[in-house]
Amino acid sequence: MELAEFASRLDEELRTADYADIDASANGLQVGPDEGELEHVAFAVDGVAETFEGAIDADADALVVHHGISWGGFDRVTGRKYDRIAPLIENDVALYVSHLPLDGHQDHGNAAGVADVLGLENRSPFGELGPEYIGQRGTALESYSLESLCDRLESELDTGDRQVRGLGFGPEEISEIAIVTGSGTDWLEEAVDARVDALVTGEGKQKVYHEAREAGINVVLAGHYATETFGVQSLQELAGEWGLETTYLDVPTGL
Repeated sequence: MELAEFASRLDEELRTADYADIDASANGLQVGPDEGELEHVAFAVDGVAETFEGAIDADADALVVHHGISWGGFDRVTGRKYDRIAPLIENDVALYVSHLPLDGHQDHGNAAGVADVLGLENRSPFGELGPEYIGQRGTALESYSLESLCDRLESELDTGDRQVRGLGFGPEEISEIAIVTGSGTDWLEEAVDARVDALVTGEGKQKVYHEAREAGINVVLAGHYATETFGVQSLQELAGEWGLETTYLDVPTGL
């Protein structure tokens, strides 16, 4: 498959252009030639030296990541920026990035993957950001307690042995759940307005403790990396359906 066709297919599937004005990430093809052929694609959460080296070692032609290397652009490619990017260019490895489009996709997205783990039904978009959404909400078939909700996530997510933390300020029976992966506590008020029992996200900010307590809502912090492995793994399956060889590079941070 041609690199341009691969990137175009992903852009269309993920509606990359629709997030252009609301995402600091330069989504789409960030590193790559105008022309190129793909047979083998690697997938990882983070576009960093370790995953670049992993893609090169796997003899991949491209690497697809959730967190890329360009956040609002940069003026110079020197120092650490040069050291990070140079191996991709020297080894002809393209880099494709999907940040918020991959958070918000209702089938392939990170929040959708967490919802699958929790067995949620009656799902709908959640986490409004401009005209788009970056999360998902739904209803559990059987109610969770805060402890059982944390245990379920801890057993199924790639937490790097990190404990899933729960702030138990809401109902004891949890059935209505909102999800914004990564750093999603800024959507606490939307979760309160939506009358869900819990907001599941990756990492929290200091203020969320008091905001959740005052609002009477449960918050679950399951890890930034751990909640954001699902999107790239779903794209890996999609690439396999397109006839490409794939490799997943797991580099958990424990954060």
